[in-house]
Amino acid sequence: MTRPKISAAIIAMNEERKIGDCLKSLAWADETVVVDSHSADRTRELAAAAGAKVIERDWPGHIKQKNFALDSCAHGWAISLDADERVSAALRAEIAREMEHPRANGYAMPRKVFYINRWINHCGWYPAPKVRLVKKEKARWGGIDPHDTLMVEGPVLMLRGGLYHLSFDTIHAHLRTIDSFTRVGAREAFALGKHTRWIDLTLRPFFTFFKMYVLKAGFLDGVAGLIVCALSAFHTFTKYDRLRAIARG
Repeated sequence: MTRPKISAAIIAMNEERKIGDCLKSLAWADETVVVDSHSADRTRELAAAAGAKVIERDWPGHIKQKNFALDSCAHGWAISLDADERVSAALRAEIAREMEHPRANGYAMPRKVFYINRWINHCGWYPAPKVRLVKKEKARWGGIDPHDTLMVEGPVLMLRGGLYHLSFDTIHAHLRTIDSFTRVGAREAFALGKHTRWIDLTLRPFFTFFKMYVLKAGFLDGVAGLIVCALSAFHTFTKYDRLRAIARG
C-alpha cells in the first residue's frame, strides 16, 4: 500500500523566532501550508524560504483560522500545529509507521510543554493528549475560542511519540497570553449566555490552583510548577472578572 500524502497546516503571527524550527520538524511532510495573520516581522519570508505555501489572511479567531488552514491543504491527511510546536523524532517515526496502514481517522499525541527553560511533567499539562493528525474529510476544528479542539468522525488512536510545545520564554509572555485569551474567552462566554457567579471569582480560581498544584502534582515541577499553577488560577479569575464587566456593560 502506498503511504498517503500528508499536508502540514500551521497558523502564525509574528513568529519569526519559532517558525523555522517548527518547519524543520515538519520537513518530512509532502506539503506545508502556513496561514499568516499579517505578521509585522519576518514570519512570512522565513516560511516561504523554507518551502512552505504561505497564505496571508485576516484573523477571524482560532477555530475559523485553523479550519481555513486545514481546508487549504491539498492532501487527504493533515497534521495541524501551532508555530511554537515541534514534532519530535520519535513522533515522526511513529507517524511514518502508522501511515503505512492507517487504522484510524485521527491520531492523538502527548504534548509536552517547555516553560521558562524547563519541561513541565505535571500540573495537568502532561501528557495532555492532542489530536493533530487527521484524515481531512473526517475532521473539523471546533470548541469555543480561544480553546480549540480538532474533532474527528470515527476512530482516534493514541500515539506515544511526543509533540513538543515551546510555550512561554518569560512570565511576561505568559501574562500577555492570559490577557489575550481571557478577553476572547469572556466575550465568547457572554455570547453563550453565561454570567459570573460569586464562586467563579472566589472558589473557582482556588480550585484551579489546588487541582493543578496538588491533585495533578504540580509541586513536583518546582518553582516553574508553582508559577504555572498560580498563573492558571489568575487566568481563571481574570476570565470571570471580565465576563462580569461585560455583563454590567
